[in-house]
Amino acid sequence: MKAGWEVVIGLEIHCQLATRSKIFSGASTAYGAEPNVQACLVDLGYPGVLPVLNEEAVRMACLFGLAVDATIAPRSVFARKNYFYPDLPKGYQISQYELPIVANGEMRIRGEGGSEKRIGIIRAHLEEDAGKSVHEGLGQYTGVDLNRAGTPLLEIVSAPDLRSAAEAVAYLRRIHSIVRYLGISDGNMQEGSFRCDANVSVRPAGQTTLGTRTELKNLNSFRYIEKAINFEVERQIELIGDGGKVVQETRLYDAARDETRPMRSKEEANDYRYFPDPDLLPVEIDPAWVETLRKSLPELPDAKKERLQKEYGLRPEDAEILIGSRALADYFEALAAATATTPQTAANWVIGELSAALNRDGLDIEQGRISADELAGLLDRIHDQSISGKIAKEVFEAMWAGEGSADRIIQARGLTQITDSSAIDAIVRAVIKAHPAQVAEYRSGKDKLIGFFVGQVMKQSGGKANPEQVNAALRKQLAQT
Repeated sequence: MKAGWEVVIGLEIHCQLATRSKIFSGASTAYGAEPNVQACLVDLGYPGVLPVLNEEAVRMACLFGLAVDATIAPRSVFARKNYFYPDLPKGYQISQYELPIVANGEMRIRGEGGSEKRIGIIRAHLEEDAGKSVHEGLGQYTGVDLNRAGTPLLEIVSAPDLRSAAEAVAYLRRIHSIVRYLGISDGNMQEGSFRCDANVSVRPAGQTTLGTRTELKNLNSFRYIEKAINFEVERQIELIGDGGKVVQETRLYDAARDETRPMRSKEEANDYRYFPDPDLLPVEIDPAWVETLRKSLPELPDAKKERLQKEYGLRPEDAEILIGSRALADYFEALAAATATTPQTAANWVIGELSAALNRDGLDIEQGRISADELAGLLDRIHDQSISGKIAKEVFEAMWAGEGSADRIIQARGLTQITDSSAIDAIVRAVIKAHPAQVAEYRSGKDKLIGFFVGQVMKQSGGKANPEQVNAALRKQLAQT
């Protein structure tokens, strides 16, 4: 909460469902095709054609509803949402209005104060996506690509329960994680599979009446969502503080200038003239079918987090990172099962070195260059003291570059750890002899200099001396007068 102000945020998430065909036609939903080759007569709204509902889209919507403890409507209705835009060939969008398929769900996130917070999910309804206006490379013209028209969307509408940009991102990340766990969306924000509109308003602290809201449109990265909301909050507070009034409107976020700017006045529901679509029957869902779906639900993020902590003894913050992706959590569990080292050490490497390499190269965990079994081979060499943790990082980079297994790289580069006590003692004696001033300081009580001596020994040994033996040998010899 800003001093003297309360921020109120609600999110509308547009999640493209991972069906192979569109919601009301058999046209492909594959991404990346040439413009306008995947829009059939139904998508284009030609006279005489009729939409047919895709059952798989209904199944996916119901799975989401079950995952967020929502009510699955036994009867829902599709409506026509009327507006005119170049990428909407029919002049209306088929959506759901008064009777959505999913309602009254909830999501738990970590709130601003660190405690668990419930965020209400008002509804999640099915609708068709519109086409896409294209501006790049066309000079003064705008192109329209209708490949996306008719792609099934699940619009997930939160209650205005979020109180900061950080909470909004935490909620968005958890929804993103759930749709990927369920396999109902790839969640690719760069390709537009997971988009978000943020409704933002501010009010004086303690006031119960909601302030006038603005809608930030089509935000497609977690970082930009947070920056856009923070800018809009500051803009509204400053505007009201200067005696102005917030106008209800749709605004776009300009990432280059880090600012929001007006797009158009905000429409109300009655502007769209909703009415039931006469070409589509109401959707009636058998409760027995819903229970069958419930039994097919995978382990969801919250349950997985609790199990990882209990079963593997992981720190809560580490379990939270691992459950961010189902594939990442699966990788960790495969690694923990394959290595002799502790689960916490396995988690440290997945969260640390592995994730850093993936981020650096822009890869998902499924595209990683080191399998769980291969990484287990590296961790086992640390565990049996064949190599040190420092050398292991060098070996990891060589494995990532495709130089082979850990054992092969260790052997080829001569990286096996020095554990011979006489060899370590000899290096320690040489280091102590070469640094008499530091020895005198250490013996006068400056114990922290032990780190200096360890560093010198490791340098002399090329990083191959066993660190525990080095520490023990140093302390023993430095204690001698």
